[in-house]
Amino acid sequence: MMDDYTLPFWIYLGVLTVFVGGAMKKILASHLSAASTLVAWLGATVLVERLWPFCLPAVLLVLLAVCLYYATRSSPLPSALPAHGKAVFITGCDSGFGNVTVKHLDSLGFDVFATVLDLKGDGARELQRTCSPRLTLLQVDITQPQQVQQALLDTKAKLGLKGLWGLVNNAGVCVNFGDAELSLMSNFRGCMEVNFFGTLNVTKSFLPLLRQAKGRIVTISSPAGDQPFPSLAAYGASKAALNLFTNTLRHELEPWGVRVSTILPSSYKTGQSSNHAYWEQQHKELLQSLPPALLEEYGEDYVTETKDLFQSFASQANPDLSPVVHAIVQALLAPQPQARYYAGPGIGLMYFIHSYCPFSISNRFLQKLFVKKKLMPRALRKQSGFDLHLSLHNNNNNNNEEKLK
Repeated sequence: MMDDYTLPFWIYLGVLTVFVGGAMKKILASHLSAASTLVAWLGATVLVERLWPFCLPAVLLVLLAVCLYYATRSSPLPSALPAHGKAVFITGCDSGFGNVTVKHLDSLGFDVFATVLDLKGDGARELQRTCSPRLTLLQVDITQPQQVQQALLDTKAKLGLKGLWGLVNNAGVCVNFGDAELSLMSNFRGCMEVNFFGTLNVTKSFLPLLRQAKGRIVTISSPAGDQPFPSLAAYGASKAALNLFTNTLRHELEPWGVRVSTILPSSYKTGQSSNHAYWEQQHKELLQSLPPALLEEYGEDYVTETKDLFQSFASQANPDLSPVVHAIVQALLAPQPQARYYAGPGIGLMYFIHSYCPFSISNRFLQKLFVKKKLMPRALRKQSGFDLHLSLHNNNNNNNEEKLK
């Protein structure tokens, strides 16, 4: 039977082998939960069973590839690099990921340079109280070039002839919620200024020190920079620019021995996410700034529902930030750090669906996962009601005509 197959069929088998093998590798590398991994394996098993009578050679090749992959995984991993004596510069440490990471890095023996917006704030005082004398706190707004340059001078003065082992780009903001048409231009610019241009400026400023030490750049980004989350256009656009810059930098710095990694966290309680007053203030400012005609078309209830959904989503976020901290440490100390770390439950599965499923499926997955809106914009509701009324009217006319006949 197999002798009758033509060359195109063997090409098809080769392509199938590459696809299935790549899918299995992605499953194993995506940090999925046990249940998700089981589902993925069952799906692959069904696929193999269906194709078994037609492509036994391809299946055997896939099994061989999986065995080789497991053999590679089971080999002993090189031990982590020592933290003692290594200097790390990390931004955005007033709260959230940055604050927790500083404490952990300090406990491991790193010499930490941490930036805060307010040296007298609660976050800065907590770090001073809990960390060792090795910690250096710097007041820096990364959107202000002069402050970044001053932080560079202060860091150089303390390092002396020693280079900088790690730069952790953590500072970031998410100042918008709502449809792109409803998001203020100031929100788009604000996200870009902090998440992209601020991080870009810090990275370029500290690169000479990082190249000197053949060190690491670790950037906290977001899945919103790779996938179109509804109502996060401003934030997602800034993270998309950041992701592309980081990926490009990884290629350019490889000859210098500088390794570049991106951390992609799931949903966590950080910053203002659990602050009820913050959401109410953002909602109030948005309603006051929208043109009356645009607000009329969308409806105040539509905007309010979006705010409530965001607030509810934030309240259910994970308060345990340790997966992100662990990923940062791995990126700093692993002999061969990964280009990307999926930090938190569900992120690996999300990227697997995004990479291997049809667009319609991944798009619906995002809509069901994130902001589950029930209301349509007011203008569409009116249009829908008008169409329904018109349809009922036409049906009545048709029934009357039938009776006349």
